[in-house]
Amino acid sequence: QVQLAESGGGLVQAGGSLRLSCVASGSIFSINAMYWHRQAPGKQRELVAVFTRGGSINYADAVKGRFTISRDNAKNTVYLQMNSLKPEDTAVYYCNADISTAEVMGVQRYWGQGTQVTVSS
Repeated sequence: QVQLAESGGGLVQAGGSLRLSCVASGSIFSINAMYWHRQAPGKQRELVAVFTRGGSINYADAVKGRFTISRDNAKNTVYLQMNSLKPEDTAVYYCNADISTAEVMGVQRYWGQGTQVTVSS
């Protein structure tokens, strides 16, 4: 069973920083893209950042210049460094990844349970 576990969320003041981590574990053959999404109250889930196995990185316009996604393939871990946080960054942040559990299988999208990030003014 594949599991993704996020950590690092919390309550910070505007202008502060947080570093989110997500570790994938279980029966993993390979991990392709790894993602961070977020969902604020009353809003739809949105993509924050993506980091593919080949090194392609993309960010949502709202976080460019403030957030940095990175990954450690040896540890099956993806990180999101969040600097200059704003109240509008408040959301539940979800780690997700495209993972295959066997060589002959295609990838499936797996999601973590989410970690709350709250930024006060």
